[in-house]
Amino acid sequence: MNSTEIPDLKPATNYRWTVVALLFFATTINYIDRQVLGLLKPFLQDDFKWTETDYSHIVMAFTTFYAAGMLAFGKIIDRIGTRIGYTISIILWSVAAMGHALVKTTFGFSIARAALGIGEAGNFPAAIKAVAEWFPKRERAYATGLFNSGANIGAILAPATVYWLQKNYGWQSAFICTGAIGFIWLIAWLAFYHHPSTHKKVSASEIAYINSDSKAGEPVESRTIPWVKLFTYRQAWVYIVGKFFTDPVWYFFLFWLPSYFKDKYHVDIAASYGLPIMIVYSATTVGSIGGGYLSSWFIKRGWPVYKARKISFLIFACCVVPIISARFIDNIWVGVTLISLAAAAHQAWSANIYTTVSDMFPRKVVSSVIGIGGMAGSAGGILFPMFIGFLLDHYKALGNINIGYNIIFFICGCAYLVAWVLIHFISPKMIPVKV
Repeated sequence: MNSTEIPDLKPATNYRWTVVALLFFATTINYIDRQVLGLLKPFLQDDFKWTETDYSHIVMAFTTFYAAGMLAFGKIIDRIGTRIGYTISIILWSVAAMGHALVKTTFGFSIARAALGIGEAGNFPAAIKAVAEWFPKRERAYATGLFNSGANIGAILAPATVYWLQKNYGWQSAFICTGAIGFIWLIAWLAFYHHPSTHKKVSASEIAYINSDSKAGEPVESRTIPWVKLFTYRQAWVYIVGKFFTDPVWYFFLFWLPSYFKDKYHVDIAASYGLPIMIVYSATTVGSIGGGYLSSWFIKRGWPVYKARKISFLIFACCVVPIISARFIDNIWVGVTLISLAAAAHQAWSANIYTTVSDMFPRKVVSSVIGIGGMAGSAGGILFPMFIGFLLDHYKALGNINIGYNIIFFICGCAYLVAWVLIHFISPKMIPVKV
């Protein structure tokens, strides 16, 4: 659909941006809770005598159950609605996050991470569905970029918070305090969030604006597709492929960067309260918001939606390629710059790949498709950590772990271009599904 086909309405209310704020804070909490283990890895690795392979198995426990949870939550949220689905999700993941503090064994950490994965899996299916419910297509990538930047803010806040708690109150306190934040958000969510059609503070003009890109006379909320049939659509495979090849790169950044800076540059990451990590994720905030804004800007200039998304994807994919040269960098701050660019590009890619689902599918099945693609991304996130653990242990035994990291960065640098090429051949114009 060309943006010139959408009337330029001015709604009397703008409550949809309050919804974005709620989604932003939920995603911030989600990533704070998710990152605690990676930040504490150097300490826990000493306490529990983990090898890199042991740690990769713990990460795999999270990604395996996150994959299953994405598949389940996608279908559940489409059935019971965003408000209740998100509530269930955050209760589960907050309890699981706090439960890490009770763990005494490596196996126990695997169980805690599995529980966290199930709960956290509800975040993005619920958030993307909320954006589809509250925004027309021309604003969805920007809105998604805004709330998705919460992942980066969470990653920025986590190092200083976690290392301060660890130093002063022990590692258990980091899991307890960060996990408890979710219950504070839940109060606001239940107080403020309702579907726009039933929300008392939303004007009729804002509802008309939200639905301004739907076909005339077509009841938007009545269109649905059987869950199994979703796998038969090329449009679904655009999202599946886009997630499978790129999500594992993000998991590597999230769970291994503290160790990388320690192994490569011999940095005491805790002594600096995670400054290199904070810089990386500060850049990703710009990537998330800027990436969402870029494709929306193209659409507002009259570009077809599919062209705006696809050109944006290509730009972001090219921005990841320079990370391959990290192997030649001995200065930590140059290394941080390269990783920051790649991580920012990932979040820009992410803001747009999420939005392709609501571009191409009816709102009633958005969460289901998000769940299917999220499962695919997590499947890649299961396989890649297994490979990372084997590779790093192998080269550590040979006395040069940096060779292992060099191979990993080469794979990361190529992943997005491979995904872009496959997406182009799967669905060249990403035409919306006709039901």
